[in-house]
Amino acid sequence: MPIDEDVTGNEIDEDVRQELMSLPKGLAEDVASNLVMVARLIDEEPEQAYAYSRIALRLASRVAAVREAAGFAAYATQKYSEALAEFRAARRMTGSVELWPVMADCERGLGRPERALTMAGEPEVQKLDKAGQVEMRLVVAGARRDLGQLDAAIVTLQSPELASNSVQPWTPRLRYAYADALLAAGREDEAREWFAKALEADKDGSTDASDRLAELDGVDFVDAMVEDDAEVDEVVAEPLGADDVRDEPEFDDEGEDEDDFEGDDADAVHEADVVREADVVRDADVVRDAEVVDADLEEPARDEPVPPISKDA
Repeated sequence: MPIDEDVTGNEIDEDVRQELMSLPKGLAEDVASNLVMVARLIDEEPEQAYAYSRIALRLASRVAAVREAAGFAAYATQKYSEALAEFRAARRMTGSVELWPVMADCERGLGRPERALTMAGEPEVQKLDKAGQVEMRLVVAGARRDLGQLDAAIVTLQSPELASNSVQPWTPRLRYAYADALLAAGREDEAREWFAKALEADKDGSTDASDRLAELDGVDFVDAMVEDDAEVDEVVAEPLGADDVRDEPEFDDEGEDEDDFEGDDADAVHEADVVREADVVRDADVVRDAEVVDADLEEPARDEPVPPISKDA
């Protein structure tokens, strides 16, 4: 697959670059370029990001960063079984627990929320940093909702991180999840308050909190282009009225003499007279033919029995 012209491979993190130093230089550059494409496309074009991740994986499957990137690309395309396998491989290579929350969420994606809850109670969670613990809390709340335990999901999200006025990278998503759970529980006023708080913290637009607020306020957004197209369709579809048809010019044959026309015009008038005479003769023939047909139709029809309707018809 083509690599964007502005990609050099140097855009990757220093830690990943260090891992790639175990590869031959040319191979390391190819892998780095594909990893950059994965990072560039994963949000907007996840399927393409996944394709680039498979190339990197084929080139360097023994590099933990490559396995992790492949896992996230598979996760973004909802290939949860594949993502889980890649995350497990990366964890075995590094011994790190930072992928634990996303591994638990893969279990949810595979329809195993109980397994996600079991993972939440294992010792690895205690080794997570603050961001990882918040992610794990979000996964647990999602698993509770999967199991229909809505009140338990709300309680799970009620944490010091939620109550804090400090805005961290996870703050918009935590507040959004809490607002969404409240709305699902029918607590609309509280949900609106927390959607507003999520929007306040969401400077990068990582959630659709603004749209959810608009829905709660009964605001409908109309696409101006769609509205214009509808108006054009309405105009085109409207039939022409009698007033919209341009009148054909009328000619008054009375008082006009062939001498008033000269050259080609006189010949045209003469030809028109001949055509009119021919039309009169033809019309007379048509009328006579029609009278004959009418006479035939007036002959009384013979009564014939109507055939029965077949059951197979």
